[in-house]
Amino acid sequence: MGLCLLGRLPYHLIVLAMALIGYYEFVRMTKVSPFSGTAWLGYLGVLMFVFPWKLLGIAFPLTWDHAIWLLMFLFMLVTVVTKNKIGIQQAAMLFLGAVYIGVGFAYIAGTRNAPDGHGLFWTFLLLVSIWSSDAGAYFVGKWIGKNKLWPAISPNKTIEGALGGVVIAMVAAVVFSLLSGGILPFGRALAIGLACAVAGQLGDLIQSAYKRVYGIKDSGTLLPGHGGILDRCDSWIIVFPFVHIVMLMPY
Repeated sequence: MGLCLLGRLPYHLIVLAMALIGYYEFVRMTKVSPFSGTAWLGYLGVLMFVFPWKLLGIAFPLTWDHAIWLLMFLFMLVTVVTKNKIGIQQAAMLFLGAVYIGVGFAYIAGTRNAPDGHGLFWTFLLLVSIWSSDAGAYFVGKWIGKNKLWPAISPNKTIEGALGGVVIAMVAAVVFSLLSGGILPFGRALAIGLACAVAGQLGDLIQSAYKRVYGIKDSGTLLPGHGGILDRCDSWIIVFPFVHIVMLMPY
């Protein structure tokens, strides 16, 4: 959090480190050696997406769509070079992880360096909205939750809790609006709170779904009692790109 206040290169570098650790966790979950040649291709992809190009005054050598296509091509080429020792399913999963994690953390870093100069405000707005949604979903679910949201994926989540998370996230975003001095209009705050809650809860379900496929509880052990980087940031890496894609954020 202190580096978030500081911003600029130190913050961007810690986000890059988190992204690389997150990809390491993802590779391990897929039962692939995290230091295999194919995994290193994924690390390079994550590095390409999250590297602080602008802060170092370096022009990103590719457009986003070109970078994603090139990474996909290289992963598919691995299946040919290894004569299918690395199968297409494995290559596809590692490619998916590199894009999922790389692009997600790229937007987390980019939001802090927003072009309007209010990156700290936007970053805390999204983080607090996500945390408010999580807390609201948990406590409302404990209080009045009766109907399961998606028991096959996450048996403890309830519809009532999910709706409570949406309401609390929207309230949190409105508080930011009231304190923003005109930076964040009321209607936009409501939309951001809604987007953070819905996309954040879906991000959590996505993580739960693939952990269930691989039969694991946590993505890692880096944070004792909290799991790994992906366990803590599963909502973030969905929310931050989403709010930019739907044009609720300056970028």
